Amino acid sequence: MVSEERGRSHSASSDVDGTLTGSNRRSLSTGSGKVISMRVQMLDDSITLFQIQTKAIGQVLFDQVCRQLSLLESDYFGLEYQDTNGTKFWLDLEKPICRQLNFSLIDPLLRFVVKFYTPDPTQLEEEFTRYLFGLQIKRDLAQGILHCHDSTSALLASYIVQAECGDFASEDYPDSYYLSAHKFVPHQDIEMEKRIMENHRKHIGQTPAEADLNLLETARRCELYGVRMHPAKDHEGVPLSLAVAHQGVCVFQQTTKINLFSWAKIRKLSFKRKKFLIKLHADGSQHGFHKDMIEFAFEGRNECKSFWKKCVEHHAFFRCINVKNVPRQKAKIFSRGSSFRYSGRTQKQIIDYVRENYVRRQSFPRVLELVH
Repeated sequence: MVSEERGRSHSASSDVDGTLTGSNRRSLSTGSGKVISMRVQMLDDSITLFQIQTKAIGQVLFDQVCRQLSLLESDYFGLEYQDTNGTKFWLDLEKPICRQLNFSLIDPLLRFVVKFYTPDPTQLEEEFTRYLFGLQIKRDLAQGILHCHDSTSALLASYIVQAECGDFASEDYPDSYYLSAHKFVPHQDIEMEKRIMENHRKHIGQTPAEADLNLLETARRCELYGVRMHPAKDHEGVPLSLAVAHQGVCVFQQTTKINLFSWAKIRKLSFKRKKFLIKLHADGSQHGFHKDMIEFAFEGRNECKSFWKKCVEHHAFFRCINVKNVPRQKAKIFSRGSSFRYSGRTQKQIIDYVRENYVRRQSFPRVLELVH
């Protein structure tokens, strides 16, 4: 069962960190067990309620979300949540949701977001998938996650405006005031809005779909495209950030990338407590690193394991042709290591699947926040 709320919920408030306060989570008992309502924030910021059994695995909820959207290229996306410390995790689709979200402590809000940022947007077959990616870029830009030069930010924002408002017309937009009520970038000012408007003038004739693709083509060239920073320290205790992307594991100091461990040069990734370990091939020494084992330290074990799992998934998704669907072993009293593995389709499998099963979708409604 699904119900939808546009904008913010009227019966619960959403904090900046995404944790719902208030208590509107309803549960009821059925013949097959207790059912609970889960809130999922979509990429257009609407909140939809999905009813699932309390012991259901993550795949059940994710499938409901994808059916609601009629989404074919679903494996590029995921459901994200965060704990009370603000650490973000991907919902594990093979584990019961109740073992991942502590219902007794929080009234959780999950976010449906892009999980794997494709390096080539033209490989996204459906216009609707590119539209969803565009909404993600819009959010990343506004939140300062996609940090880039002001001129690039203005160009990205102008494609967003073109997709939502259509062609620039001087009689409708005599000045940049039509942009001032909307946040495109942090610390937005009148000069930035003028830059966006000047770029918007140049896009006359572009359809929303074309503007979406131009947005993605511009965004993918940014160094921080698809990057999520994870605070860590190197072996000398120097603060830095780690991120995982389609090409490998990246090391940043603030927003400057200082190293990249490409998948081809990585022999093994592992973690031990709060230490994240990268074992390189014999010829894998890179700028400033002359050991075959590189060590980083996270704040805690949960943060370290979460990043390791993201690396496992990114490697499988972008580097593997296919992934064997091997059931995970049940936890034993005495066990070593983690049985976690990526369980979805790889990018190659998605491309092949969509090309074989593609059916032209009917037009879909776009959220037009900028239209007055």
